[in-house]
Amino acid sequence: MHKDGDVILGGLFQIHFFSTYPDLSFNSEPQHPTCHGFDVLGFRQAQTMAFAINEINRNSNLLPNVTLGYSLYDNCLQLGIGFRAALALVSGQEEQVDLPETCVGTPPVLGIVGDSSSTRCIAISSVLGLYRVPMVSYFATCSCLSDRQKFPSFFRTIPSDAFQVRAVIQILKRFGWTWAGLLISDDDYGLNAARSFQSDLSQSGAGCLAYLEILPWGEDPDELRRIVDVMKKSTARVVIVFAHESHMINIMEEVVRQNVTGLQWIASEAWTSAAVLQTPRLMPYLGGTLGIAIRRGEIPGLRDFMLQIHPDLHHSYEYNLVNQFWEHTFECRFSPPPAGWLEAGGALCTGQEDLEKVETEFLDISDLRSEYNVYKAVYSLAYALHDMLQCESGRRPFSNHSCGSLQRLEPWQLVYYLEKVNFSTPVGDQVLFDENGDALPIYDIMNWMWLPDGRTEVQTVGEVKKLPLKGEQLTLDEDKIFWNFESKKPPRSVCSESCPPGTRMARKKGEPVCCFDCIPCSEGKTSNKTDSTECTSCPEDFWSSPQRDHCVPKQIEFLSYNEPLGICLTTTSLLGTFICAVVLGIFIYHRQTPIVRANNSELSFQLLLSLKLCFLCSLLFIGRPRPWTCQLRHAAFGISFVLCVSCILVKTMVVLAIFKASKPGGEASLKWFGAVQQRGTVLILTCVQATICTAWIVSASPAPHKNTQYYNDKIVYECVVGSTVGFSVLLGYIGLLAVLSFLLAFLARNLPDSFNEAKLITFSMLIFCAVWVAFVPAYISSPGKYADAVEVFAILASSFGLLMALFGPKCYIILLRPERNTKKAIMGRGTK
Repeated sequence: MHKDGDVILGGLFQIHFFSTYPDLSFNSEPQHPTCHGFDVLGFRQAQTMAFAINEINRNSNLLPNVTLGYSLYDNCLQLGIGFRAALALVSGQEEQVDLPETCVGTPPVLGIVGDSSSTRCIAISSVLGLYRVPMVSYFATCSCLSDRQKFPSFFRTIPSDAFQVRAVIQILKRFGWTWAGLLISDDDYGLNAARSFQSDLSQSGAGCLAYLEILPWGEDPDELRRIVDVMKKSTARVVIVFAHESHMINIMEEVVRQNVTGLQWIASEAWTSAAVLQTPRLMPYLGGTLGIAIRRGEIPGLRDFMLQIHPDLHHSYEYNLVNQFWEHTFECRFSPPPAGWLEAGGALCTGQEDLEKVETEFLDISDLRSEYNVYKAVYSLAYALHDMLQCESGRRPFSNHSCGSLQRLEPWQLVYYLEKVNFSTPVGDQVLFDENGDALPIYDIMNWMWLPDGRTEVQTVGEVKKLPLKGEQLTLDEDKIFWNFESKKPPRSVCSESCPPGTRMARKKGEPVCCFDCIPCSEGKTSNKTDSTECTSCPEDFWSSPQRDHCVPKQIEFLSYNEPLGICLTTTSLLGTFICAVVLGIFIYHRQTPIVRANNSELSFQLLLSLKLCFLCSLLFIGRPRPWTCQLRHAAFGISFVLCVSCILVKTMVVLAIFKASKPGGEASLKWFGAVQQRGTVLILTCVQATICTAWIVSASPAPHKNTQYYNDKIVYECVVGSTVGFSVLLGYIGLLAVLSFLLAFLARNLPDSFNEAKLITFSMLIFCAVWVAFVPAYISSPGKYADAVEVFAILASSFGLLMALFGPKCYIILLRPERNTKKAIMGRGTK
């Protein structure tokens, strides 16, 4: 197709499916037909370019006083034919050129619109780039064409596969499909798409590929059967296909044969609008397909322009594309018809047939996509040429500050202006190219709806576009999407279900990162998000909840007044205090009786008061530890017991002194054990312990401490002794006095019965020492609050032992055997 003009634009379109002679030459009058299988959509794309140029020529504001022409070639879907066509366009050479006297020949081709195939564009643009001839493709999507080092003069009005891949990834993210299969064609389109998809999917962390299969060209039953077996066995419910219609036809035949249903297909732009796949036979399998489609546009006036097409009855059929279109549309033949055509009932074309009265997709302009890209490509070249011709003397971009002119146009000059072109189409879409020659990327999201009456409708359900500085933006109307599943909801397609909070992902060995096990967080660690890769340790004072999804304050443990053990010990302590008070009252009431007077009543009163303090000091070990209780508990305990044991020691010494004084010549020993000396001895011994406690508290004071060593999930509040030496000296001093009392009482155990209190002292000190000897290992081995409980128990046990052993028999005599509470009875026992 050719039209003269001041400037010629070339075009490469797929108008035939097949070629009989791939090694053809583009002669002005070829001898034989080379291509067959008329493609109506390819012809419509070529007519769209013709319409755009015609519209530009009628626009007085765009390229005034310049007439655009075109020279369009058919690539016949063959690389060799398309490559030869491109070379013929840029060379401007024909086999026969008739030059009139003015020597004005065919205008040079300034730029080319095309091709539709990435493979052909790679081959053609690699050559055209050497001469900086601009090439604007309307359908080549391979991301490799964005390489400006290899393809410096290549532009396109369709987004690259790199963006298409990211658009598919956005869909996967939207529905949570992290496990998908990928089928690709065995060409530049499929292989580059697979390379970009794997790279972008890995970087985005949006999912993993369950399998990657290359679809064979043509029919290969064994390979197709193997691929479908892989799809059927895989747990991936989503299948992404970057391939062409022919590949999909072949693979779907095998899918139908094996009846593989329940798959969610995602289509690349190469087959999203393929009507050949939207059949009642295939829709049970392909219904609900989501596809990436070229942006739909509107071209006002295109239909009226195409209705003006009429056949040329004066040119040969073979190389008149309009005539071929006419025959294809009306199923007739121009004269002379092929042999046997009329005999078979075929009709002759008259050229008067009415296009409006025939049903043809040629006139269906409701879904212009590739045609819209052709329209934008032509206008891009026109606006670039317009800007170049509007060059002002003060703003000359080329060497020597020169401007391009209509008489000396160079293709490389147009490349410079194409890089800066920026305009809007009649419907408001902005057109400009980035530094790689790619247009502003935007895609429609299509959905294959299978209607109840068996019809198929491909509807637009959203769009995905690139926003400056924001990346890809996906907009979907999910309520409009048809899902070909019983649930009428999106399918689940994951290798492993998401790990809930409280667990972490552990990758399965030898499998993709999307395949993992969910491992519960260990104690003390939590994860509060879905699909956490690791568990986070809780702060020191916190512990993991039973679900391991959040941290909770650790349980605080100490010997409390509210728990059964604390209540029991408190009750026992108060009971001991009460008994001491009762015994003291009994002794005060019966202080004039012989048994009270005979047992040194003053020391007995002091001993009862000290025992009472011993019982009360145990209460300091119960309750939440505080600084003052920690400091006071051991001091009170040490001083109370030293006071108690000092009284017992002095009583024992007094017994021995009295016994010695009862013998001839022993009266002088009593002068050392008068009342003053007894009080002084007790006071001095107690002051020594008070000094030890004071030095301990001043040098290394006991203090509350949060102990997390005993239990992981509990904080044990305890009083640390501060100085182990101080605590050991305190206990050692008590033990020294106790042992000394025991030894003296033991020596006096065989005294006459009138002095038998030595036996009671011996027995009481034996109990006392036994309790505290057992206390040391029990205290060391008891954790947390039980260490305090052991110490309280030792205090109560030793106190009760002293109280019962020393005062039990006396109370028995005072209360139950008053007849024995006489001086005579006591002396009688002593002389027996």
